[in-house]
Amino acid sequence: MPGALPGGVVHRLPADLGLALATHPAARAAWRDITPLARNEFICWVEEAKQASTRERRIRRTTEELEEGKRRPCCWPGCAHRERTGRPPPTERGGAAGTARPR
Repeated sequence: MPGALPGGVVHRLPADLGLALATHPAARAAWRDITPLARNEFICWVEEAKQASTRERRIRRTTEELEEGKRRPCCWPGCAHRERTGRPPPTERGGAAGTARPR
């Protein structure tokens, strides 16, 4: 589907972030240009917010930072839901902890 915005490596694009990107053309273009790992970082950063006000602020900052040319969230240590290889941890891929599912 040509109009659909892609998600990340582990995380799917949440509806509220997708709506914000859809209404900011420059941020939307930047979103399409960054890597799936970079998109994953922004999504995880938004999803990790514990309060609605924090989530709203992070969504706003995501669009602003993308429009400014930033390719990763500022001051974010990274998504804890993926291995450093960029893949989901084995337990999220369907294998037992510490083992990979056969390919």
